[in-house]
Amino acid sequence: MKKPDSQRPPDAKHRIFSTSFASVYPLYVAKAERKGRTKAEVDTIIRWLTGYSEAELQRVLTSELNFEAFFTQAPKLNPSRSLITGVVCGIRVEEITDPLMRELRYLDKLIDELAKGRPMEKILRQKP
Repeated sequence: MKKPDSQRPPDAKHRIFSTSFASVYPLYVAKAERKGRTKAEVDTIIRWLTGYSEAELQRVLTSELNFEAFFTQAPKLNPSRSLITGVVCGIRVEEITDPLMRELRYLDKLIDELAKGRPMEKILRQKP
């Protein structure tokens, strides 16, 4: 039985951090497409959050870069990401203390919002 994050020893890393980003990316796209959204919208969200260019994102997807490296090597994490709030996997994103897990949950939250039909300008925290 796995331990919830609150019971994990402080020095233990969550296994998702060592998971290849490219292996999870198709799941993000599939989730969006099931709800009538597009791969291009998923890419836009990822690029907005991380600062990767389209070419850099494609390079990441053909590499074995894990989530930890994906976020630590991101060109420029969007400063507006702190506006992302809400619940993902039963945990409030703004209350996550591990910085890397918070980045990962920001991405999960944005993909959830896309799948729920939220307009892109709201997902990307743009003013109307």
